[in-house]
Amino acid sequence: MTKLEQNFRKVEPYVPGEQPNLSDMIKLNTNENPYPPSPKVTQALKDFAVDSLRLYPDPASTDLVNALAEKYQVRPEQVYTGVGSDDVLAIAFLTFFNSGKPILFPDITYSFYDVWAELFQIPYNRPALDDNFNLRLEDYCVENGGVVIANPNAPTGIKQDEAFLRSVIEANPDVVVIIDEAYADFSGYTALPLVDEYENVVVVQTFSKSRSMAGMRIGHAIGNAKLIKAMNDVRYSFNSYPMTRLSVALGKAALEDDAYFRATTDRIIATREETKKELTRLGFSFGDSMTNFIFATHEKVPATVIFEKLREKHIFVRHFSAERIDNYLRISIGTDEEMRIFLKEVEKIIKEYEIGENV
Repeated sequence: MTKLEQNFRKVEPYVPGEQPNLSDMIKLNTNENPYPPSPKVTQALKDFAVDSLRLYPDPASTDLVNALAEKYQVRPEQVYTGVGSDDVLAIAFLTFFNSGKPILFPDITYSFYDVWAELFQIPYNRPALDDNFNLRLEDYCVENGGVVIANPNAPTGIKQDEAFLRSVIEANPDVVVIIDEAYADFSGYTALPLVDEYENVVVVQTFSKSRSMAGMRIGHAIGNAKLIKAMNDVRYSFNSYPMTRLSVALGKAALEDDAYFRATTDRIIATREETKKELTRLGFSFGDSMTNFIFATHEKVPATVIFEKLREKHIFVRHFSAERIDNYLRISIGTDEEMRIFLKEVEKIIKEYEIGENV
């Protein structure tokens, strides 16, 4: 290492899911929505005034903030917007976790949390999930510098109930509790009503999953106005123009088509539930996923075998090598036809493996 390099900040980076670009692929590895954005988004894109791109965007993203406030029945000053929920969460970490005490999040959860903690030099502890991948309440009732809970959790797909969330929030009145709801629209539950009951709660959501706009990078947080102001103060000290004119226009258009949003999320949920039945038939076990993916392990065939064999067929799922979950696959929910092909190929892999084992 050179003297120059000794002054670099060193962080083990987050590793995103593989982004293959094959014409015949079935991509079930990054939890994207298999359906296109709302037709209102398409129309807004056609109508967008391209000449306006020569001008800086509104720093406050007022049109999108107002649309979100109306959608979720909160005041505009309770809404923060950012470049995907990753950007929103990073600013929240930077804003709220400065006590010097360790923040808390599970050992198995979104793997960006520890990256941000390392990047911003925030101490942290990762209490272990129980054997059923649930959080243990007692782990979050100790002195800490803040709490982060993905609900439903990723990559496990498990949802904690409201009673659990209330218990955590009430046990930590002097620190901020972030509830990361990237997948909440597939679960039938959101903690958003809690932001008006508790001053220490921030709920973070994204347009990437249920609104089919992962490529547009739109995220938001809703919380007490004091918390949102603090986030904006940090954001304006970091990047005064995070949201583009186009992202604001298309995000607003997506919010205006609630019927399409509900129809596509309902389709994904129905496909998820049917896929659960088929995976059970094939010998997989998994928790009751309330997301747009299933986190499953097979009773006989190693996850790496299934992962690699599917990859040869240009069917991509996600495999994590971390301890406790290295024999699981995270399978995003695609269209009915994509899941039919996926299940057919998985069944072939299982049969071939069993024949090989018995030879």
